[in-house]
Amino acid sequence: MWCAGNKPKGWGVVMSGRNDHANSNKDRDGDGGEFGLVSRTLGGLPIVNQMLDRLGLPALLADALPAPDARLKLAPAAAIRLAVTNLVLGREPLYGLGEWAARHDPTLLGLTDEDLAVVNDDRVGRALEALFDADRASLLIGVVLRAISEFDIDTTQLHNDSTSISVHGAYRDAVGTVRGGQPTVAITFGHSKDHRPDLKQLVWILTVSADGAVPMAYRLADGNTTDDPTHVPTWDGLVDLLGRSDFLYVADSKLCSRDAMGHIAGGGGRFVTVLPRSRAEDGAFRDHLQTHAPVWTEAVRRSGARLGDPDEVYSTTPALLRSAEGYRITWAHSTAKASRDAATRQARIEAGVAALEALDARLAGPRSRFKTRVAVEQAATTALNDTHAHRWVTFTVTETITKAYKQERAGRPGAATRYREILTSGFGLQTDIALDRVAYDAASDGCFPLISNDRDLTDAQVLAAYRYQPNLERRHHLLKSVQDAAPVLLHNAARIEALFCCQFLALLISALIEREVRTGMRQAALNNIPLYPEFRDCKAPSTERILEIFGTLARHELHRDGTHVQTFEPELTAQQQQILELLGMSPSAYTQQA
Repeated sequence: MWCAGNKPKGWGVVMSGRNDHANSNKDRDGDGGEFGLVSRTLGGLPIVNQMLDRLGLPALLADALPAPDARLKLAPAAAIRLAVTNLVLGREPLYGLGEWAARHDPTLLGLTDEDLAVVNDDRVGRALEALFDADRASLLIGVVLRAISEFDIDTTQLHNDSTSISVHGAYRDAVGTVRGGQPTVAITFGHSKDHRPDLKQLVWILTVSADGAVPMAYRLADGNTTDDPTHVPTWDGLVDLLGRSDFLYVADSKLCSRDAMGHIAGGGGRFVTVLPRSRAEDGAFRDHLQTHAPVWTEAVRRSGARLGDPDEVYSTTPALLRSAEGYRITWAHSTAKASRDAATRQARIEAGVAALEALDARLAGPRSRFKTRVAVEQAATTALNDTHAHRWVTFTVTETITKAYKQERAGRPGAATRYREILTSGFGLQTDIALDRVAYDAASDGCFPLISNDRDLTDAQVLAAYRYQPNLERRHHLLKSVQDAAPVLLHNAARIEALFCCQFLALLISALIEREVRTGMRQAALNNIPLYPEFRDCKAPSTERILEIFGTLARHELHRDGTHVQTFEPELTAQQQQILELLGMSPSAYTQQA
């Protein structure tokens, strides 16, 4: 065995230390024989293939998509598998798939050498259209149910949230037209959660389990879709998927509507969500805090984020009254959130005061363009709104009138010269801080209300259920950054929707790899493993880092005069062997040729 960068004895030319692409080098020995070295990257392909096999995805794709057609040259199922694998590992655009696949062993990609030669964006695009036309719902249900069964995923608690996917371009054809009886999504302007209102977007709705944040279901909606009406069809879809309705459905405040909560409760479901600040129940409790001190019960305590930081403590207390719909309300308090609330309020007050002082300086200047009190009030209000300080910072417009005299007629002044009086208004600002409002808000710093129809959960369990929600945000981060879901770079609406189906499958595979490693760590009683650069400890390994440490591994085959002489398998480091062990995969299974 030999590692990348080491040269076998008796052979003159070998690839340099970079083995991230397939290559062939030739040389002649002293007897005139011609040697050649062919290198193929393995990387994370064997790990991804293990997940594909356990999910049965190749077979499910073959059943769902059209049979191979000689005219297509590339089977749709093989093209979709390649696209999904690339989203997990390579994240290349469609036009780069052929070049990316050429660097790897084609058999590990489910391809033949003939398939590899015909991979291009047009053929993959046609495969995406075939995926759109297929019964994607049945395909995804089969994959998810297989994942639940194969990996023993707990589905008693599910989390839902949406995010916007910003795209660059006009996308004039993506207007929600119907193709083959199936509607397509409309790419349009909407409320951008990426803070890019200048870009069109799609809305991605994802549901994950509380067991490893494994994706369970997704929906792609029009770019101007709001969250409120999405929860009822999402919950109904989950009931159809799991065949039961008793799971705990956790979502953000948009779930807190009479229709959505009533639909879930009426269907035998359970939910936990946040009560919005606009609800009367929220204001009533904050009013109560001004004169009363509720009994808080500590629910969770964890160490500070950094050495020397105080512990972060979560506490709960039941609300005195139920919601208007009759559901229980649990109030939670976080010491870390209380610190953030106070710091945010202080920063906004300082920014608001600074903005008004800057405006006052402009008003005092000789070139001030503010000629009326109304104009000054509008400018000051805008300044406070821009700094989000209007609740705590107030102002008073002051007006100073100066008198000046000017000759009525031009010429040298004399005893009989008449003058006219000119009155000029000058404006200023007096800034004040509403200390009563500051004190009112400070009394409820760190507090937030949770609403649920489950009467069996304790207050601490309701809080624990909602505190898992940020793990879903991590999946959105993977979709947008690691898998690079935006920009879409496709203008065919059917292909766009099919590509996001591939994104979901890739997200599922990545989540399962991460979950398997973390589960293996718990079973081996490992609090951390040396996964970071310089072998620094990692408590929560991510799929991105797990696959990264395998990225440069390659297999090399030595040929002489076209005859295979020897295969050089990669030598695995202790770090890589540990990861394979946690995944339940032997080193020989990693290097085994397909």
